[in-house]
Parts: sequence; structure tokens; C-alpha cells
Amino acid sequence: MSKLGAILALVAGPAFASGLEIDIAGEANGTIVIDLFEDTAPLHVAQITAIAAEGSYDGVVFHRVIKGFMAQTGDVQHGKGEDTRRAGTGSSDLPDIPAEFSDKPFARGIVGMARSQNPNSANSQFFIMFDQGDFLNGQYTVVGEVTSGMDIVDQIKLGTGGNGSVVGTPDMMQAVRVTE
Repeated sequence: MSKLGAILALVAGPAFASGLEIDIAGEANGTIVIDLFEDTAPLHVAQITAIAAEGSYDGVVFHRVIKGFMAQTGDVQHGKGEDTRRAGTGSSDLPDIPAEFSDKPFARGIVGMARSQNPNSANSQFFIMFDQGDFLNGQYTVVGEVTSGMDIVDQIKLGTGGNGSVVGTPDMMQAVRVTE
């Protein structure tokens, strides 16, 4: 079975996840709970839950954090370990996902999928909105919303480097659990 076929099988499966619990470590410490929007972005939700279920998000840093905008994480290829200088340039072993745009607005607490200039290039990286970002509406896929722990999100170490890159030791997703 192809990797995309495996994702589609996850979407159709009976144990499809409804959320994530993310333990954050660093300047921010605590747990963030995210409700995933399976009906809005089934392929994206299936992919991030598959990555989470295999433990690949554990130890991944928040590599791009812009005050008043968002905190980005999820680079399972370059976002963990001693050297995270390339964090934000990688993805996972799974294929990129076609865009699943919706009418859900990018508001505080919304979780969206990061991508390159190509709308169909989302893979493993995602971001959590600190504030409203209407300019993202219809341009990026909304996958969920923080239902608990926004106070933890607000404490994530801010980036001071170019384009919001985090300098020094970034905060990380210590453990990511799929919830039903």
C-alpha cells in the first residue's frame, strides 16, 4: 500500500483521532490540548495523527515563533536533536498533502498547516495562532484549535532571529499524544 493509501485508510478507520495532547518544555512548560477538525481537513488530520502516533513529533522544537502571530513546529526531519539550525526546512517520510482550504478563519488558538509557496506542499509542520490572521484565510489549511493551554502557548520562547527564527535553545514538544 502506498503511503498516501495508508493515510486514506487512517481517515476511513474507526479509531480516527479527535485530538492531540502536547507536553511543552522550555520557557513554556505545560500541556496544550488540541481539538482536530477531521471533517474540515481529513487528510491533514490523518497525517499529523499518524506522525504523532509513531512518536515522531516527540522532541521537535518550535523553530519559528513570531510575537502576535504564531508559533511553528513539526519539522520531524530537522527539528530535534543537538543541531536544529535547519529546522523549518524538512518534513516527514510521508507524502505532501493536497490543500484542504475551508471557511474557518485563522483566529487565536487555531492550528494551521505550514507549507511552502506551493499550496499542496503541507506535510508535518504546523503552527498555532497567537492572534487573528485573516490574511491566512483560504490560503492555508486549518486543522484544529487549542481547547486548553493557550496560556502555555503564550509562554513559548519568541524568535528573535530572521523571520521569527528562535535563537539559542528553543522550546519543544516533549511528548505528543493522540486522543480519541
